[in-house]
Amino acid sequence: MRYEIKGDTLPVVVCYLENGERMITERGSMSWMSPNMKMETTSNGGIGKAFGRMFSGEAMFQNIYTAQGGNGLIAFASSFPGSIKAFEIGPGQEYIFQKKAFLAGEPGVNISVHFHKKVASGLFGGEGFILQKVSGNGIVFAEFDGHVVEYELQPGQQIVIDSGYLAAMSVTCQMDIQTVPGLKNIVFGGEGLFNTVITGPGHVWLQTMPISNVAGVLIPYLPSSGA
Repeated sequence: MRYEIKGDTLPVVVCYLENGERMITERGSMSWMSPNMKMETTSNGGIGKAFGRMFSGEAMFQNIYTAQGGNGLIAFASSFPGSIKAFEIGPGQEYIFQKKAFLAGEPGVNISVHFHKKVASGLFGGEGFILQKVSGNGIVFAEFDGHVVEYELQPGQQIVIDSGYLAAMSVTCQMDIQTVPGLKNIVFGGEGLFNTVITGPGHVWLQTMPISNVAGVLIPYLPSSGA
């Protein structure tokens, strides 16, 4: 499978498949394709994995697209202004994604639910209690909000992140929360009560425009029910 990612703020990944090659995606993610691509809807691993995907923010059922009778083409566009990143998944190359980041992938890639080891990290860290764990073998495409900035953390090295800005991290990284110090900082700082702390070793992908922040900015401009 060959692919190319096109576009800047509204990207799309175009995949070129050889005869018999397949791609797995969420419902509604396909943007365009060649006429020889066959679609099949499946639970992809049984009802247990289907429920796991649902808890991690994805649909219970997935679509499998197969190139038949020759080479095929299929494209998957981002659902929000941002970035599409490709990840090579294999032994020692597993990642944790934010909820709903999975866009498409090869059949050997597994998407499962990932719980924070510490409940407090999920409840107060701004990333939700449940994330996505990506394992298996193959290439997976993820969509993130806004531009993506990457950091490589050494063992014990930390980075402090405001809620929602974590897009992905290596499975070797640890995630925790940190209370903003000082009552004055909490009351007048405008940054919330908690920050997310990521500890290496591993790679971290940060997004510059979390969709939750965009929603918060737009709320004052939306008409109220009493208007």
